[in-house]
Amino acid sequence: MTEHPLANQVTSIAHKAGDAVMEIYQKDFAVYEKSDESPLTEADLAAHNIIVNSLEEISDLPVLSEESADIDWSERRTWDDYWLVDPLDGTKEFVKKNGEFTVNIALISNGVPILGVVYAPVLEQTYVGILGQGAYKIAGQNTQKISPISHSNGDVWKIVGSRSHQSPEIQNLLNQLEGETELVAMGSSLKLCLVAEGHAHLYPRLGPTSEWDTGAAQAVVEAAGGKVTVITADDPLAKNAQPLRYNQKESVLNPYFLVSC
Repeated sequence: MTEHPLANQVTSIAHKAGDAVMEIYQKDFAVYEKSDESPLTEADLAAHNIIVNSLEEISDLPVLSEESADIDWSERRTWDDYWLVDPLDGTKEFVKKNGEFTVNIALISNGVPILGVVYAPVLEQTYVGILGQGAYKIAGQNTQKISPISHSNGDVWKIVGSRSHQSPEIQNLLNQLEGETELVAMGSSLKLCLVAEGHAHLYPRLGPTSEWDTGAAQAVVEAAGGKVTVITADDPLAKNAQPLRYNQKESVLNPYFLVSC
């Protein structure tokens, strides 16, 4: 655990939600085929309920979760501080049972993720970021401070991406990098965490994501000393772009973004 009491509370909540997800994950999914409810839905809702109920015990701030995303903009726009939750990120990873799914809880203040916890229960890894106080990776009983790595001339660019075919937009971005590139494949919000802990240089996201997909992991990245910046057509490497921010508009969809050191 960290030396930050609230971060430790949120970490415990994420672990509790992860335990509930694991109870379902370890079942035989075939038993669900004759019922209306899928294991994914059951795990999602179980984690959501645990997180929301637990946050209500330690805080009076509102909660925006993927499972309760129908809160009207007229209400959301009045929020300065709130919890942003994705109870189960990485649905394909969950169904494929490759372990690369996460529980995500972020504290947002005036659009900025100031605290985030990303928990991968199968991998037994937790990432915690507290803006201004650093980012940490917890594996078992070990807590290690993490930070991104910069790219040096001659180094192979390690780029986080999809295991499937890269889009033309991604290929165009890679073509603007000097030197060789190497794909680092990972699922869910763990993609951002790979940059935060220095296992990759860049993660370009040129596809749709929602705010709850990124809030917790962005807190980890920015607390670690990295950046999450908006990609525009005339700035594909996001060199001059603004940081990705939250609850600034009616839509909860993110613009395209780049995670870097």
